[in-house]
Amino acid sequence: MENIEAKKTTPRTIITRVIIGLVLLTGAYFGYKKIMYEMHHETTDNAQVEARLVPILPRVAGYVDKLYVEDYATVKKGELLAEIDSTELELQLQEMIADMAQAQTDVENARASLVNAQASIESAKGNLDVAQTRKEKAQKDLQRDQNLLSNSAITQKQFDDSKSNLDVVAKQYDVTKNEVNVAQTKMNVLAAQLNKALAQIKVKQARINEQQLKLSYTKIYATSDGKIGKRNIDEGQFVQAGSPLFTVVNDKEFWVVANFKETQLNHMKQGQEVEVKMDAYPDMIMKGKIVSFSDATGARFSLLPPDNATGNFVKVTQRVPVKVEIEEVEKYIGKLRAGMSVEVSAAY
Repeated sequence: MENIEAKKTTPRTIITRVIIGLVLLTGAYFGYKKIMYEMHHETTDNAQVEARLVPILPRVAGYVDKLYVEDYATVKKGELLAEIDSTELELQLQEMIADMAQAQTDVENARASLVNAQASIESAKGNLDVAQTRKEKAQKDLQRDQNLLSNSAITQKQFDDSKSNLDVVAKQYDVTKNEVNVAQTKMNVLAAQLNKALAQIKVKQARINEQQLKLSYTKIYATSDGKIGKRNIDEGQFVQAGSPLFTVVNDKEFWVVANFKETQLNHMKQGQEVEVKMDAYPDMIMKGKIVSFSDATGARFSLLPPDNATGNFVKVTQRVPVKVEIEEVEKYIGKLRAGMSVEVSAAY
């Protein structure tokens, strides 16, 4: 029996027991740490890096004439990225300018006609004054001859001549007066035509301005600093207005959107500090803080959001997007990429 006991307590057996004990203690230690960590942290790996993605869209349709960038190139705000063939738009602009010149000629003609009409009115008014003077004189002559006829100082024929002269002068006065009215009416018509011609000038100028604006749209510039994504076009390709040519990723501003379960939100609040670990760089831990919570779950933003009122109710734990701001983000600019997977832990 003593030999058997001695065999059981050999040095190898002791070392084995010590190793097993150390392994158990180590496992218990890390298990305890893991349990304590889980008890005081809300963690999710349903998170990714986000950045501003600015689509570059043409505002006019046409064939791509020139491209100045390649895939994943770095660009600056205001940098020329592409040009659309503007030949057709320029020809249309030349036609509009020629039409504008013709319209300006029409305006000058209308103004000249208006000046002539004004001169005709002044001449007619002068003739009317002369006719009125003659009419007044003829009336006075008739009155005088009537008095003379009453005193038998003149003959009946002389009186009849004075009366006939008054009738002729009165009719001439009426005709001249009508000529003044006609000239005034004609002037009003010409003034209206001039106003119409001036309005046409404004319309044509507005169309020219619009065409010049369209021409400016044939040059496509970067709207922000960043990097070009995959280029979707080549020279000679026809593009429609509003179709995406490429996307500029703002490489100076990054944040994280973590989708926490709704059951995890009880211990989370705005301004709470978090740790962010990237799958691509597991040894790099970034500090951050919660800046906002979405007012709707991720499912509500889907193309066909679930509707529990239809009768097919299945309770599923929902996830709420939480925006996390990365502290000192400029230190990680070279490693952060939009869409990268990360793990976010919020301590409480």
